[in-house]
Amino acid sequence: MTDLIAARLQMGLSLAFHIVFAVVGIGMPVLMVIAEALWLRTGDAIYRDLAKRWARGTAILFAVGAVSGTVLAFELGLLWPHFMHFAGPIFGVSFSLEGFAFFLEAIFLGIYLYGWDRVPPRAHLFAGVVIALAGTASGVFVSTANAWMNTPAGFRLVDGRATDISPLSAMLNPASGTECVHVALSAFVTLGFLVSAVHAYRLLRAPGSGFHRRALKIALPLATVSAVLQPISGDFSAQHVAEQQPVKLAAMEGQWETERGAPLRAGGWVFEDEEVTRYAIEIPYGLSLLSFHDPMAEIHGLREVPRADRPPAALVHLAFQLMVGCGLFMAGVGLLGALLAWRRRRHWPQRWYLKLVIAAGPVGVVALQAGWMVTELGRQPWIVRGVMRTADAVTPMPHLIGPLIATVVLYTGLALIVFVLLTRVIFRESVAAESAEEGSDDGA
Repeated sequence: MTDLIAARLQMGLSLAFHIVFAVVGIGMPVLMVIAEALWLRTGDAIYRDLAKRWARGTAILFAVGAVSGTVLAFELGLLWPHFMHFAGPIFGVSFSLEGFAFFLEAIFLGIYLYGWDRVPPRAHLFAGVVIALAGTASGVFVSTANAWMNTPAGFRLVDGRATDISPLSAMLNPASGTECVHVALSAFVTLGFLVSAVHAYRLLRAPGSGFHRRALKIALPLATVSAVLQPISGDFSAQHVAEQQPVKLAAMEGQWETERGAPLRAGGWVFEDEEVTRYAIEIPYGLSLLSFHDPMAEIHGLREVPRADRPPAALVHLAFQLMVGCGLFMAGVGLLGALLAWRRRRHWPQRWYLKLVIAAGPVGVVALQAGWMVTELGRQPWIVRGVMRTADAVTPMPHLIGPLIATVVLYTGLALIVFVLLTRVIFRESVAAESAEEGSDDGA
């Protein structure tokens, strides 16, 4: 194992771990604000208890996310010093603003956790709204930095050095808009189905629980609406990738030949050595139509790119198919739930449907991780597309296997701690929930 592979594995594991907590920071505050708003409107004590429990869960995950985020900050400097030396002055503002949003979220989370019965109800609700806005802003600022790596802007390259730097132009690079929207919706989809899965599991075991029933009625609509909007956002993202990152698009679709009227592929397996994609279901003209809204638009193929400049097409294509498949499954589960609730409101949710919701929980995480694999692997072999190769950015420090093992041990321990704490906070029934009668929330 080379040092480059070890560094990429360590960074990949860190990002895969941290992104789950980043999603929580974006989505959970929205859920707890909705629950508190419903308590203020209806006076139902279960909504208050739900908001409190979700807030405690948010605090736990926020703390662990701070730890994993700190590790990532050190890894950027230690594993990729050449990259940070070049890119830091350009997109450093994005990380500074992300830090501001993070601390703002932390301050108001403290007010929210300890302000119950100490500040006016509307002021307390306002604190929750600030947490939600700060959490989303934090994700957006980080996404602009990642988008810059895909479509670098805001500087001129002179003799290998960045000059005439414009941090604002770097933040507002061509990929920022589509990527920020797509990331935010991904967070709501993933978090919504994860929370729904937890409460659906408890509702299977305790069908009369008003607590878990109300939780499902808040989390599942958020997940469903976001899952339905996600393909629309994906369409804009696909158009951007087609125009700005044609090599990534070719890898995503397993497109080897440059052709007009290129087909859209569902499934299939990419054979990189043979430069062919087999076993896919091809929809004629589909890729050209989706990418440029023109069925005869030209799509560039991987064969016109030197092998040294190609991303790992087999992995990118597989990850893209996983992301799309999981996204369609979650949208289907959400829409089916909406249909069942409309047709059989008094008997919703049925046990078989709860099992579908439970299955959608981990599917959301798979979709999230697959989406980031498409974004990052599809840019390779560049860490800054067209400007700096990943191999040129890695640290010269040898023997990176030890830090990689230490990272795995750290994250495994943190994951176990989180699981135990969340089990105690969320799974335990509240007094209010135990006293709720089955079906008592039909009008909630």
